[in-house]
Amino acid sequence: MKNLLLLSVISLYLFSCAVKPKEKEAKPILNEMSSNFDQKLADSLGADERGMKNYMLVMLKTGPNDAKITDKTERAELFKGHFSNMTAMEKAGKLKMAGPFATKNSLGYRGIFLLDVKTEDEANKLLQNDPTIKSGVFEVEILPWYGSAALPMHLKYHKKISKEAP
Repeated sequence: MKNLLLLSVISLYLFSCAVKPKEKEAKPILNEMSSNFDQKLADSLGADERGMKNYMLVMLKTGPNDAKITDKTERAELFKGHFSNMTAMEKAGKLKMAGPFATKNSLGYRGIFLLDVKTEDEANKLLQNDPTIKSGVFEVEILPWYGSAALPMHLKYHKKISKEAP
C-alpha cells in the first residue's frame, strides 16, 4: 500500500511538471538594446560597439600645501581659478563630469574630474592650468577609465537644473 501511494505521488508530480506551461523566455539584453541602437548618436559620442569609450578619471586629493595656505583671500583666488579652469575644460569639450566628494574620507580624496582625453599626458597638460593643483592645495591621481560614451550628455541637463554656478 505504501508503495502504491508513493508511486501515485511521484506520478502526480511528474504529470504536473509535464503539463506546466512554459515560462516566457527572457529576451537577451543585447537584442533589446540593439533594437534601439542609433548609429549616428553612437558615432557622435565616440562610442565603441558596447556604447563605451575611454576617459581619464582624475582623483583630486588633499595636497601637501592645503593646510599651509590659510589666507582666506588667497584660497578664494585659488578656487576661483580652479572653477575657471573647469569651465575652460568644459568649453573645450574635455571635462565631462566633475564634483567633490560629499563627505571627508581617510584617504584624502576631495573630488573627481572625468576628462575626455586619450592619454595621461593630455590630462596633465589640462590640469596644469588649475591654480589649486599648481599651488599644492590638491594633488592628482590619473586613472584610465572605460565608461558609457553617453555620460557627457548629462551636462546639458545639469545646466537646466542648476540655479547657481558651483
